[in-house]
Amino acid sequence: MPDEKKETLIKLCKALSDPTRLKIFLFLTERSLCVKAIVKFLGVSQPAVSQHLRILKEAGLVKADKRGYWMHYSANLKKLRELMDIILEITGREENKKEKHDLLKKELQNE
Repeated sequence: MPDEKKETLIKLCKALSDPTRLKIFLFLTERSLCVKAIVKFLGVSQPAVSQHLRILKEAGLVKADKRGYWMHYSANLKKLRELMDIILEITGREENKKEKHDLLKKELQNE
């Protein structure tokens, strides 16, 4: 796997590794929300929510959109698809390794 993909995987997994950030991200996959709404849903302080949003935004998992006086945040589903593609690439490679291993094992048993 290229280093760039490894770095992307690390960055995205780190951003989603915190339970509160994961909850925020999951909320944002369903609808666009302002900080005040996220605070109300989670019962977490506004500064904490802002900090979590900053980390998710830096990872590219969240987009911000100014609507009047409020910033509304939504999930960046393209970035989520990128994460899924990397995971599928990894698991696909592992399946191929297992298939090759099983094939080699059969060949050795037949000798």
